Amino acid sequence: MPLSGSLIERLSEQLSRRLERPVDIERHVPVGGGSINDAYRLDTDSGRYFVKVNSADRFPSLFASEADGLMRLAATGTLRTPDVFALGEDHDDSYLLLEHIDAGPKDRGSWERLGRGLAALHRHQGSSFGLDRPNHIGTLTQVNTPAATWPEFLVQARLEPMLKLARDKRRVEGGLVQRFERLFNRLGELFPEEPPALLHGDLWSGNVLCDTSGGPVLIDPAVYYGHREMDVAMTRLFGGFDPAFLGAYMDERPMEPGWEERMDLCNLYPLLVHLILFGEGYAAQVRTALGRYA
Repeated sequence: MPLSGSLIERLSEQLSRRLERPVDIERHVPVGGGSINDAYRLDTDSGRYFVKVNSADRFPSLFASEADGLMRLAATGTLRTPDVFALGEDHDDSYLLLEHIDAGPKDRGSWERLGRGLAALHRHQGSSFGLDRPNHIGTLTQVNTPAATWPEFLVQARLEPMLKLARDKRRVEGGLVQRFERLFNRLGELFPEEPPALLHGDLWSGNVLCDTSGGPVLIDPAVYYGHREMDVAMTRLFGGFDPAFLGAYMDERPMEPGWEERMDLCNLYPLLVHLILFGEGYAAQVRTALGRYA
């Protein structure tokens, strides 16, 4: 669906204000933006930009969450993220206007830079696990109520809310919920203690771009302060990451012994998210991952 004339005018105004000169949008080209939003490349007389568009009523705070996450990651100075130019609403549309990233090929050096950059990102620590606001993972609200310990946060802000949603949608049975409850009592002994690290929060390969200089670029974050093994585990869930990434990460900041055995434990949360969003095809993966611990 093409952008409305009203929205094009609004975006032109936003760019003109940000760049402090008149900006004319010459054309807008639909591009892949995922299954949630419509996305477009904006060709202007001042360069290219990228905009996501969705229903203002359907997901009223989705783009605010994304913009906040991108700016938090950018503030660390570790890994590149697209600059946020503007977000807002125009009639029935909500929009997020971003820097356009000209894509380049990913090579071994790109993956090594990603590994080192992620290790540096994880050195940015919070005073508690969680965040000072809720945000989103996909279209789901992500609870971030702060907690003093990682097991407490993982249960109360991650696994329990998603289990409730999954049960409400009849995608998990009572027996599986009971197994999760047994796991909850063991989390303190399964995870090594670490300070809360700033996480990307949804670090699968589709959320890592590469610019023309070979530098990695993070997009679509679901940020919070958590156990850093959550980000690393997510990179292994769906594949697509070169081994050079993990090697560089471990060179910079090795994980505690037994980390490989905890990867399935960390991935219970994203698997529940996918079970809720995409259906029962993920139920078997949830059961298999859970079976290692409860």
